[in-house]
Order: sequence, then structure tokens, then C-alpha cells
Amino acid sequence: MFLGSRGAQADCRVSSGTVITNTNWHQYVDCFSAGVTVLWQKDEFWRMPDDAEIHVGDQHSWTLPKPFFEATEKYGDQSRLVKQSNGRYKLENYVAGLPFAHPSGPKRGTEIAANITYRMQGYLQAWSDDMGNASTIYTKDRFGNWSGTVEDVVYRQLTYNWESDQGFPQIEPGANGAWFTEWVMIEKPEQSKYTTVLTLFWQDNLKDEDDYIFVPTLRRSLRLSSTARCSPFLGSDMVKDDQRQGWNGGVGKFDADFIGEQKLLTLVTLNGKAAGNFPDEYVGTLGWPKPSWGEWETRDVNVIGIHRVPTLAKGYCYGKRVIYADKQYYSPLAEDIYDSNLRLWKIVWISLEPNELDNYGEQMNVGGFAYMFWDIQNDHASYVTNFNTSGAPILWDSKVPPKYNDIPRFSTPGGLMQIMR
Repeated sequence: MFLGSRGAQADCRVSSGTVITNTNWHQYVDCFSAGVTVLWQKDEFWRMPDDAEIHVGDQHSWTLPKPFFEATEKYGDQSRLVKQSNGRYKLENYVAGLPFAHPSGPKRGTEIAANITYRMQGYLQAWSDDMGNASTIYTKDRFGNWSGTVEDVVYRQLTYNWESDQGFPQIEPGANGAWFTEWVMIEKPEQSKYTTVLTLFWQDNLKDEDDYIFVPTLRRSLRLSSTARCSPFLGSDMVKDDQRQGWNGGVGKFDADFIGEQKLLTLVTLNGKAAGNFPDEYVGTLGWPKPSWGEWETRDVNVIGIHRVPTLAKGYCYGKRVIYADKQYYSPLAEDIYDSNLRLWKIVWISLEPNELDNYGEQMNVGGFAYMFWDIQNDHASYVTNFNTSGAPILWDSKVPPKYNDIPRFSTPGGLMQIMR
């Protein structure tokens, strides 16, 4: 069941004040991803609850930070994707901003994928238990049994930084060839506490990312095989390539087909207090957002189908990932994930909360997130959010407490040995 080409002809027409339910959803079928449409159709175990409601509001608008926009305009026409003999793409001449200001031509899908990877963000983001905004991964089976894992997270962009007006270096002195790092430590449950995963992505996009795990019982870290990209992430329905609220695969191992453009009905101004109240503010067995999460609106999206290059496809967990990426921010807002036989496997829906980013004004994709996975082949689900009932958002850049602004501690393998000290 491959549904990925549907977005090319989508024609969403919905007005503010509309309430979408199981009675009238057919009128707005073109406003949803193909995967969410499967939930409405109720042909699988995971299906839309009978009392689900979507309240449509006015469309919001945001302005990208001026330095990021200017970097995109200045450098975005010089980036190149150069195909190698093994089918991989090397990203050349990328400096800052979006790699491709105007994706077009036969590589349009892959250029959009590159923009998703290097989308607008600050240089440092953190959420943790001691700041009251730790993320939680809730997992649930078909019988409604669920459990939660609480994590501290520190993400760091080390290269291609665009905040030069703040006196911030384009390349961090401690980058050591990396462009981005992801540090995730389990806080709860107690038996898993201090288990930490660190991933380093390299400026040389053809170089495999480095994955490490700190094992508390051993008091040391282990380097993971590259095949770990397909291992379950912290016991959830995600794998490592699903991390970072969307797609974490990077440019180089993947190619992408441009499928089309559409208007996608989504929730990008969510109420963090509601999203953090699991399971009370999640409707039915599916765990669909209640109206208390906020009003939905349409966003213009690019629809692309990402897949491993043929020379690296054998043994990879996914056959195709269809991403519905916001055309302004390049943040994924929905995904349809297929197995190696191109059978629909996971339906993904992503909701965002806006917030202020330093002195650049409110931005759509920096406040927080709710990231939902419905595995329709194994009748399992995962719900990931940085919110709890306090609604505390992610902290960025200068708002991050100084102890987390530590490259050796949170962005190098050596820093893992400081855990539990």
C-alpha cells in the first residue's frame, strides 16, 4: 500500500471556524497527509476516535530571522549536490542559511531534503528535568498499556551558524569537523537512569555519523555500529533516523523524489500544557489531540519521497519516507513511512509550538513539539513531547543555562565519561 503520490494533486479548501469530525472529514481529505487519511478511513487497528474534532482557526504568519534569510540569499545559489560514483551526493560550497534558496530541477527533491537537514535553528537548544521541560517518550500497545521514559536533551549546531550579528562564530572553535551533535540522557525510569546516547554529524556529509552510548552499569561508553541507525530509539517506535522531530538521516546516503505541493492542515501553535498532559488530553485509543491543544491551520508544504541510494538500500529498515515539509521553515509536519516492500508501516504526525528565538522574534518551530508515531503493522504507538503540565518550552541559545553551554561535555565522546561523577 504505497500512498506517496497523492499529495501532487491535493487541493485543500477549508475556512476558519470549520469543525472537522468523522461525519464531514471526506470534504477535507486533501488537507491531510496520506497516512492521516488512513486513520480517518478506519481500515487499520489505529483509527480516528469517534469523538475526534479538529477546530480550524486563522492562518498565522512568521518572518524568518533576518541574518538567516540574508545568509540563504547570499549563499543559497552556490551550494551543489555532486553525485559520486556510488550514487551518493556530496554537499559542496554550503556556508550558512538554507543550502538551496530555490530548489528546482531534477534534484529538487534532494535539495529540499538538504534544506530539511540544515533548516533554521539556533546554535544551542536544551530541555531537561531540572529545567522543567524534559521530553518524555510514551509508548503504548494495542491493549492501551503505556509507559513513559523521561530524557534530558542537548542539541548543538557547531558549524554553518548564521547568527553573526550576535558575534557568534560560523564555525565553533571546538567543532573538530562536526556540524551538529545530539546528546540524550535518560532520567526516568530509575533502572535506566544515566543511559546516554550521543550522535555526531560531520561537515563532510559523506562521512558516517558517529553513535555512542554510555552504559551506566559498565561506567563506560560504547561506539555503536552504523547499522544502529535502524535500532529502536530508547525503546520507542522511532529509530535513530527518525530523531530530531522529523528526519535525522542527513544528506549523502539518501536521494529524494519531488512528489508535489499542497496545503496541509496541521497544528503549529499548540498549547504545551495540553500536549504535556498524557493521556488525559489525548483522545481515545489512538491518542489523537483534543481540541484543547489549539486551533489548526493550513501550511504550504513540499511533499518528497526520501529513500536510501541504491548502493546502500540493502538491509535498511525503510523503503521510503514521504515527508510533508513546511515550505518556509522546512520543518517536517507529517510523514508516511514504508517498509522495504513499500507497505505502509508508520504514520507520523508532528505538532509545533512557536516561541521567541533570542532577539529575532517569534518563530514557528522553536517552542516545542508533539511527535506521534502509529505503527500500523505491529499495532504499537509512541508519543514524544518536551511538554509536561507546566507547558515549559525548549530553551535556545542565550536562554540555555551556562552548564549546558559546554561543547566538551555535551558534544564529544569524552564528555560521556563525566556522567555519574
